Amino acid sequence: MIRRVLATAVAAAVTAPVVLLSSAPAFADEKPAAQTQKAKPTIEELRQAVERAQKEYDAAVIAVNDAVKFLEEGLEEETYPTKAALIEAEKAAEAAAKAKDEADQAVVDAQAELDAATTDEDKAAAQTALDEAGTAATEAAEAKTAADTAHTEAQTAHDDERVAQVRKIDLLQKARDEAKTKLKDAEKALAEAEEAEEGEEPDGECVPAPELTAVVSGLPDKVVGGTTETFTLRVTNGTGSTLDEVYPFASAHGFDTKGYKELDSYLDLEWSTAANPKWRDADLLGGTSVGSLKANASVDVKLRLKVDADVLAGQGSVYVTADYLNDDGSCGGYPDLDDYGFQILPKGGDDAGDPGKPEDPKDKPTPNNPTGQGGTSTTPVNTSGTTTTGSLAQTGSNDALPKIALAGGAALVLGAGAVIITRRRNKSTGA
Repeated sequence: MIRRVLATAVAAAVTAPVVLLSSAPAFADEKPAAQTQKAKPTIEELRQAVERAQKEYDAAVIAVNDAVKFLEEGLEEETYPTKAALIEAEKAAEAAAKAKDEADQAVVDAQAELDAATTDEDKAAAQTALDEAGTAATEAAEAKTAADTAHTEAQTAHDDERVAQVRKIDLLQKARDEAKTKLKDAEKALAEAEEAEEGEEPDGECVPAPELTAVVSGLPDKVVGGTTETFTLRVTNGTGSTLDEVYPFASAHGFDTKGYKELDSYLDLEWSTAANPKWRDADLLGGTSVGSLKANASVDVKLRLKVDADVLAGQGSVYVTADYLNDDGSCGGYPDLDDYGFQILPKGGDDAGDPGKPEDPKDKPTPNNPTGQGGTSTTPVNTSGTTTTGSLAQTGSNDALPKIALAGGAALVLGAGAVIITRRRNKSTGA
């Protein structure tokens, strides 16, 4: 999104005699729409959701297994209350049944004694024994009935406990199944997000981060052919949070004083850092991370501009910005492409050009440049809302031409420069 808006701004500058436009209004137009939409979860948030769902499912599986084990083993332990009560009731019922059997036998024996008695005295004694045996048998029968009832109640209580445990297992199994479904949904959401991230464009995901600044210092107002100028690009993270990977961007462009001839081939911009002191082509800087940058921290990138000895007089600019890419896939960057202008002087020449250098054919009179002559001006150049440090050499034609030409060069940079989507894909595939 960031680079697309910038490219639109630069294209507008190329097609109209104005300086490089600021991209702030474009972001302002998109902000209300973003506010009305619910923020999509990040990859990291989806991963955390999967982890939580996995833990919930694992806990549910353990709960079901524990409940089943308790049903099969725990409920049948003699120390469990309902099981212990059932065992005691069974013993009491067995004892009562035995007592009743003995009492019933005593009645039978007493009846036999009565039947065998021959004297009145023996008959009376046998009758008394029979009556007592009958009473004892009745009491034993009642005791057995009570013991049987208690045993039945104990058995019912224990069965009720078992039924309750079975119902508990059923609820736990349902909770386990729900947790499993939730886990599958979370895994699916994560997989879809990761798949989408691999193939999606950064539009709608990368956000403007004006607090991530890239500022040039030490670049002179004028550079001379055959010389080398060293200056600094300082990237500062003012976002308030750590940025996992920060990508500074710098590129140098130039045009002759009339805006006809591109001077990029005469300008060689190189960079190095304390961590990577070897000088490298700045064209690679747009795809090179300087590592993690904590909140309110800065990192300095050294820049070295080599100016070819054969360079024509003209106007140049160094364009800078910075992007970031976090491990969770979120990304963004400074929502503009700041430029720092400088005047290009030929070797041994002055502000008006190099009198000893062959005339450039494009400097000859043309319908757009009837005089073929130019002059100089120290008018400051201001593009994309930033004050440049250089001056723009004016010509007999429209003085906006060098500005437009430089903006066109910046447009080419945006087309081949900072491409966060490539970085994200490389990061996700380990390339």
